[in-house]
Amino acid sequence: MELIDIGANLTHESFAHDFDAVLARARAHDVTQIMVTGASREGSEQALALARAHPGRLFATAGVHPHHAIDYDTDTDAQLRRLAEEPEVKAVGETGLDYHRNYSPRGVQLEVFEKQLAIAAERRMPVFLHQRDAHADFLALLKTFRDALPAAVVHCFTDTREALFDYLDLDCHIGITGWLCDERRGLHLREFVREIPAGRLMIETDAPYLLPRTVRPKPDHRRNEPMYLKHICEELARDRGETLETAAAHTTATARAFFGLDATD
Repeated sequence: MELIDIGANLTHESFAHDFDAVLARARAHDVTQIMVTGASREGSEQALALARAHPGRLFATAGVHPHHAIDYDTDTDAQLRRLAEEPEVKAVGETGLDYHRNYSPRGVQLEVFEKQLAIAAERRMPVFLHQRDAHADFLALLKTFRDALPAAVVHCFTDTREALFDYLDLDCHIGITGWLCDERRGLHLREFVREIPAGRLMIETDAPYLLPRTVRPKPDHRRNEPMYLKHICEELARDRGETLETAAAHTTATARAFFGLDATD
């Protein structure tokens, strides 16, 4: 069995002290490849560095999260364009809109999201997208670029069934995280994840965030890591009425096709 984690924030400081052990545990739990999320100027550079240090196992995205949109300037734009040319960088993002926190003004978020969509369209690269409490604006802007983008994934999907089908109608992929395993706020996802076509579904941990609450025995810490992707896949398979092996096979094949990844040795 092989699993691909399409979104892990491995540049987070919580991984600095045991990074090699984190990768070893992931491999022991069948996670063979990981997309390291770039969510800021510095984080995107660090994600590329990790991918270069672990060729064929780690890959990177390059982008600026809406929380950091206020920091986006001409130098940032030039940097992302440069990073997008690197072979280890497989998608533009994490980019999108977040009206839940509004750490950056909404108008600025929209402007920066549009600039990153433009980079992806010009480079013909997939986009790795974030949306929270901003569905209408997010969908409207994405629609204007969708035909110019080879692929788009709405990562860490937590929204409604209606939003899901808005994205599927745009030929978007969907990323499912351990939010599915949260009995307080993820139960609605369990009701309709079976409706996501196998060729559009991928899985991710969003580590170190969103430790699955259904992991047993419960860890004595709150840090999520890629090793728990298999647990997410098990929960997803149950909700979809599939075997673990089937869910693993189609999410892995979809991720490889989406990001253009070669199989591991």
